[in-house]
Amino acid sequence: MKRTTEQDSNYTDLDKMSVAELLAGINNEDKSVPLAVEKVIPAIESLVNVIVEKISNGGRLFYIGAGTSGRLGILDASECPPTYGVPFDMVVGIIAGGDKAIRKAVENAEDNAEQAWKDLQEFNISDKDVLVGIAASGTTPYVIGGLKKANENGLETGCIVCNAGSPVAEASKHPIEVVVGPEFVTGSTRMKSGTAQKLVLNMISTTTMIRLGKVKGNKMVDMQLSNIKLVGRAVNMIMQATNLDEKTAQSLLDQYGSVRKAVENAPTK
Repeated sequence: MKRTTEQDSNYTDLDKMSVAELLAGINNEDKSVPLAVEKVIPAIESLVNVIVEKISNGGRLFYIGAGTSGRLGILDASECPPTYGVPFDMVVGIIAGGDKAIRKAVENAEDNAEQAWKDLQEFNISDKDVLVGIAASGTTPYVIGGLKKANENGLETGCIVCNAGSPVAEASKHPIEVVVGPEFVTGSTRMKSGTAQKLVLNMISTTTMIRLGKVKGNKMVDMQLSNIKLVGRAVNMIMQATNLDEKTAQSLLDQYGSVRKAVENAPTK
């Protein structure tokens, strides 16, 4: 398999470049990423439709990955409850090597093809759920093994990879292949590949939550009110939706505890 993620950088003698040249080069490479994502929107749509259907029927979304890919999955999953007020086990991110690998690499964790399915068993994963493997190279044994076992057990599967024709994509029913080309630093897939994965994850979780009714208009009406900034945002959202003054909006928020409920129970003028 030919890995574009491992091809030589389009730039040479990086160690001889000035800071300005390095920054300009990285930025120039980054500009290509959204265009690569745009090309695979139909594939993203296919996966999102499956995820929405499964979650609507009581299922969950699982991400598995190693290294940067695993961390990005955990990041996306962890943002769903505070942003959209969903249960913490609706979207779950799992990284090879366990939670300690979020901060520090765990040697050889990604090479164990059996471990992902064992990790997923702790969540009682079933055919009601969807499993998405994240791997820039598309060759990570941990991810391949997890997807294959998921397929054997009747789950819907998808992936986000940055090489074409990879084993991870082959093991997925709904593959997303975002080919971003060589990295600025050869093989450093935390850069363009990681950015592409983050963009796709944003699209998957955001679109899914909107389709599940967690956004009204363009507002996060079910967000958790976990700090002063978010409380202030919530009050403004209630004011906009109801044309009520700030004091009344704050009182409604205090009473009902969420923007959605406050707006639904707001007095009409």
